[in-house]
Amino acid sequence: MHAELRAEQFRKHSLLGNLLRKLHIDIPLFVALLILLVLSFMMLYSVGDQEWALLVRQASRMSVSCVLMVFLAQLEPQQFQRYSIAFYVLGIALLIAVLAVGDVGKGAQRWLYIGFRFQPSEMLKISTPMMVAWYLAGHEIPPKWKHIMSVLAFIMLPTILIVRQPDLGTSLLVASSGLSVLYFAGLSWRYVFSAAIGVSAFAPIYWHYFMRSYQKDRVNTFLNPESDPMGKGYHIIQSKIAIGSGGVSGKGWQENTQSQLDFLPESSTDFIFAVFAEEFGLLGCLALLSVYLFIIARGLYIAVQAQDTYSRLLAGSLVCTFFIYVFVNIGMVIGILPVVGIPLPLISYGGTSMVTLFAGFGILMSIHTHKKVLPT
Repeated sequence: MHAELRAEQFRKHSLLGNLLRKLHIDIPLFVALLILLVLSFMMLYSVGDQEWALLVRQASRMSVSCVLMVFLAQLEPQQFQRYSIAFYVLGIALLIAVLAVGDVGKGAQRWLYIGFRFQPSEMLKISTPMMVAWYLAGHEIPPKWKHIMSVLAFIMLPTILIVRQPDLGTSLLVASSGLSVLYFAGLSWRYVFSAAIGVSAFAPIYWHYFMRSYQKDRVNTFLNPESDPMGKGYHIIQSKIAIGSGGVSGKGWQENTQSQLDFLPESSTDFIFAVFAEEFGLLGCLALLSVYLFIIARGLYIAVQAQDTYSRLLAGSLVCTFFIYVFVNIGMVIGILPVVGIPLPLISYGGTSMVTLFAGFGILMSIHTHKKVLPT
């Protein structure tokens, strides 16, 4: 009886695996993403006072994201390469439209409304590396100086437009997504060090003439949050208290106090990692980081196994962007980076960011599952 039951379970699992493979879904990556979505539901249920409307909205966004991922996984990588320019130009046009007629919220003009409200800058996290990968794939690798300058122009255009919204966090992510393509293309370390020196030299000028007052406040708060504990430093101080109170094993699911007593602002979005740390402690955080590291490692494996330059550069950049999402959010929550308003990927409440990330994973799955058997 037990043997028959095990055989039936094995048959069902085989059928599911075959279905996922036919849909060009990378099973290890897909399982890791599902784990994060389950954790997202658990955390939002905990911080949202068991509000089902919040979970329903998040579930609808997850569904749209998964459908988009599956759709993109069906396309061959050559199709992404073919439409890279068009996708990039569309993104630039939408950014210009935001500056002209975009919706304003919380002091920033970042959204467009076309039957639904969305943030066009998110799509540049994908279209910018697509454009850079397309350009570099058609030239010698590692890139020469003139090609590097062209790539920098492709990166700077959307970055400047996003900074003007203003949205410094997203602009840094877009810039890093494009620059990571240059890195994976074999950029000489001489150029890397020269760029680092140039950025360091330009930093004082940017501070005095281009940074807005609230951005300066974030940097000053990062350096010394205790200087204004009830004002600008309140967020990060409460975040550290929540993380520290979790200890090694945590207080338990739904047993957080910093969020439930309204000490921790933005507990469902930017600072949800602090709530997670309070509830599940150090061990839970290590488990969550293990899932993130597995996704990053799997993505890098897909990039290494890619069969053409375009796919390899694009896959590496998408993984690098995901890593920066994780690093920046956790870094700002624990106080080693300034607060820039970047959500914890696939855990925080939100829609546009999740759709963008799942689109990137759909492209990764397309690159991995559409590999052609090379003649021996």
